[in-house]
Amino acid sequence: MFCHDQETLNYKDYVMLSMKHVNSSELSYSIFDLAIKRHHTLHNDFHNQSLLLHSEMHSQDVKWFEQHYSIGVYWWSHAVIARDWFRHAKVDVALTKPKLVQKEFLIYNRAWSGLREYRIKFTELVLEHNLQDQCRLTFNPTDDGKYWLEHKFSNSEFVPNRKDLDQYFCPTTVAASASADYNNLDYTQTAIEVVLETVFDDTKWHLTEKTLRPIACGHPFILVSTPGSLQYLKRYGFQTFGKYIDESYDSIQDPVQRLEAVATLMQSITNLSDQQRQTLHDQLASVCKFNKDRFFSNEFFNQVVDEFKTNADRGFSLIKDSVA
Repeated sequence: MFCHDQETLNYKDYVMLSMKHVNSSELSYSIFDLAIKRHHTLHNDFHNQSLLLHSEMHSQDVKWFEQHYSIGVYWWSHAVIARDWFRHAKVDVALTKPKLVQKEFLIYNRAWSGLREYRIKFTELVLEHNLQDQCRLTFNPTDDGKYWLEHKFSNSEFVPNRKDLDQYFCPTTVAASASADYNNLDYTQTAIEVVLETVFDDTKWHLTEKTLRPIACGHPFILVSTPGSLQYLKRYGFQTFGKYIDESYDSIQDPVQRLEAVATLMQSITNLSDQQRQTLHDQLASVCKFNKDRFFSNEFFNQVVDEFKTNADRGFSLIKDSVA
């Protein structure tokens, strides 16, 4: 079994690597293909396939690997990881006290390179909708050693019109390892988190600890991810907030229109009167309690683990059947 169950799969990366690191007779194969082939040769293995442990659904990358000597084994690894990372949130007294809201929205926005390039466009939309004063939001002028105005966008639709984003927001001071923790002040001084997931401009469902952190902390959230991601959460027994806020953004296929819908939703919340906004916060709280209880429940843990066991058993059976 090859384990790639935390980061997203990208078959193009393997193909590009194969062009650099293998001899000419092997150029038609990916690094992943070659690893499997060489493993079989070294161990005199009679299996012609290997298991690929991954954490994404509706994925074209998984389909590609399954066409190249692999049997996919899905499990939501981030669920188990997040239950460990955020375990203290279950008993954190600070999270149970009345909130002293200073900003309506909490937005973690540390990185924007690679798959996260959409965050540059989103940051611009925050300004275009005049939401900056309502957000606890940072923006780093550099990421992965590059200045943001020099970034080469994979999707040209994300190219911002403004050149002054870094003049409105302070840079992030926390390290990347902060993903494995939570700041209870962030959650007691804001009302709603806008979760900027890793994967956005794609069809796959791949939710990480970023989505599970507000759930563990009993906090409302708007999920900026791939279309249908809220349905993915519901698959695991979580509730979302469609009874109280417009969650139609989750079904919008066009990525820029989806970002626009999120910004419009945020603006509609800030346009509420103080009393209306407090009523909304109270309504969202009931969903948050349900989700937090669900997240820390044995039922949720068992669902994730049993799903893994079922998928792994299926994978091993398929390998056995292929050589029967």
